[in-house]
Amino acid sequence: MAQQSPYNVTKTSFSTDNYDEFAPVFWKNGLVFCTDRGQAVNSQGQAVVKMFYVDTTLASKKTKPFSKDLKSKLNDGPASFNRAGDTIYFSRNLVVEGNFKLLSTYRNKLGLFYAVSEGKGWGRIRELRFNTEWFNITMPCLSHDGKRLYFASDKPDGVGGLDIYYSNWKNGYWEDPVNLGPEVNTEGNETYPFISETGEIFFASDGHGGFGGKDIYVTKQKDNSWHSPVRLAAPLNSEYDDFGIVTNGEVKEGYFSSARGKSVDIYHFTSEMPQVWFADAQKENLYCFSVSDTGKIVADTVSLQYVWDFGDNTKAIGTKVHHCFPGPGRYNIALDIMDRVTGNSFFRKQTYDVEIFDFDQPYITSPLYGVTGEAIGFDGMKSYCPGYTITGFFWDFGDGTQETGAEPSHVFMRAGEYDVRLGLTLRSQTNGDVLKRAVTKRIRIFDTRQAMDSWLAARPVTVAEPIDLRQYENVIVRGQYWADDEFLKEAVFHVEILSSKTKMELTNPIFRSVPSKYSVQEVFYPESGTYSYIIDQQMSLMAAYPAYREMLSLGFRGAMVRLYVLQDAAERELNILKRNYGVMTDTYFDARNRLVTNAYLMLDQVVMLMNKYPSLKLEIGVHTDNQGVPSVLERLSQTRAQVIVNYLINRGISASRLTARGYGSTRPVASNATWLERRLNRRVEFSVMR
Repeated sequence: MAQQSPYNVTKTSFSTDNYDEFAPVFWKNGLVFCTDRGQAVNSQGQAVVKMFYVDTTLASKKTKPFSKDLKSKLNDGPASFNRAGDTIYFSRNLVVEGNFKLLSTYRNKLGLFYAVSEGKGWGRIRELRFNTEWFNITMPCLSHDGKRLYFASDKPDGVGGLDIYYSNWKNGYWEDPVNLGPEVNTEGNETYPFISETGEIFFASDGHGGFGGKDIYVTKQKDNSWHSPVRLAAPLNSEYDDFGIVTNGEVKEGYFSSARGKSVDIYHFTSEMPQVWFADAQKENLYCFSVSDTGKIVADTVSLQYVWDFGDNTKAIGTKVHHCFPGPGRYNIALDIMDRVTGNSFFRKQTYDVEIFDFDQPYITSPLYGVTGEAIGFDGMKSYCPGYTITGFFWDFGDGTQETGAEPSHVFMRAGEYDVRLGLTLRSQTNGDVLKRAVTKRIRIFDTRQAMDSWLAARPVTVAEPIDLRQYENVIVRGQYWADDEFLKEAVFHVEILSSKTKMELTNPIFRSVPSKYSVQEVFYPESGTYSYIIDQQMSLMAAYPAYREMLSLGFRGAMVRLYVLQDAAERELNILKRNYGVMTDTYFDARNRLVTNAYLMLDQVVMLMNKYPSLKLEIGVHTDNQGVPSVLERLSQTRAQVIVNYLINRGISASRLTARGYGSTRPVASNATWLERRLNRRVEFSVMR
């Protein structure tokens, strides 16, 4: 109360001492308000009220009845108008025809009606669908966009006496009323709702514990609830009944009703400062994040390394790295597994397009700490409100002082923590609508610079783990590709020697240098419209590495490994069999090259698969390690391949659908340096022939 009031209040010249004037609303160049001047008294000894109009732009401020078209024998008003001023929503008694004394009993409830402008008058008066003879519905207020109607009612489902409700306009009618709930409504009475063009709800209440009688409060919708109501400062509120406020979006000027004089009168108020009550904690714009690889597809980091390209001319090496982007923008991020020797890309692990943006909010730029008696600079110019033009800056420094301007300087006189608030008044660049936004930022003030330095030095230093790029609010991830996710969809690894937007004949001279042990095949990728030419297919990433390195050495500098999700049903089922039964020759043959039990289990499944898909043709390729004479190893592998083919033929599969191929040690999938690597090279491959 000791602080300087933000409001200047004066009684309007058109208010009288002998009658009540209240509930003003803006219309045309003036106000429509309610008054009991010169009206009859009802059966409860109260004068009925009528709607009057005053042109506030004229010096005389002469008042007159608003409209004879809307005048009834009983109460007319309060009212509310749409944005264009050609539709009025107003309150009056439900029954208006008949004997005045009989009509004016307490049983004749108030309801809501609307009418439209017709020339110099009003017509097509209609009653709202949710009026009822059992309780009052009154004091309407239409939102700026015309899509929500607020009102007060003593409906029995409310919180207390009169509560505030709203109804939404949807599909051509007003929906059932919704109570604003206990955040706003109390066991007392909440009345005279008014919604400003910036979305703040003003209302009168005698249940929130104010200065006395009815006081005016303000709230605003917050997701599915409402901000805790804030009582407006004195002298706008007083120990008497204060209610029925209307104001512009910045709350720099308006009118309200008060019983502080000899009667209820309408008062005019102004404010030097835009009024902003509700603020969110300021969010910090982050540009530094961590990115990581999931590791489901394993790569040997002795031969390979993980390289991130962040799309901002910077790269980093590692499975998990920390990177700072230069600022807001769109970036194409890729994680490639690169060959350490050649520097060529071996396999693309991840790609995603990200947009980093600044939060849509006012923004306070200032130090976090300061000293009493020393000026601290504040800056609101980094506020980011796309689609709006900033029309004003309002600062509340939390110590009872306020200021306007984009870059104020402020001196705090006492040590402590202060929640500094920056409010912006905004105007839409599309339709001119007014909006208010606000944020708060906490500032800590010390008595002396020595006290500040000591506190900062004693504060424990904590290094926060960088936030994952995909988990922060000011990042949008689009077009995300993770090879690990694709790998779970029955995928294989293709060794690609080149790709083309146009189809190439397999007899093209470019393929002449491909060794005969490989068969060039064409795969079409419809999503990119490219043709891929491959020479090998493996079930694991590292198994494709030797063929990839060989292709590089033969001059195919664009060679790389691509993950391919199998599309053919027969090939998908064959891939499942290979994963379930394995492909190591040690589990297929004994020392005398005879099939063992595990081989029969697998081969019987292959027979069933080939019977299921009669057009399926297979190459049975057998491979060895490098322990021995190459020619001997080739004969051994050919013998074993033929053993498998013979078994399948004996089980009824046509020989024309089968090919036996012994590769010996010519196509290793590992280095042969250890027993385990040599075992990986001793394998059986079941390949679909096209």
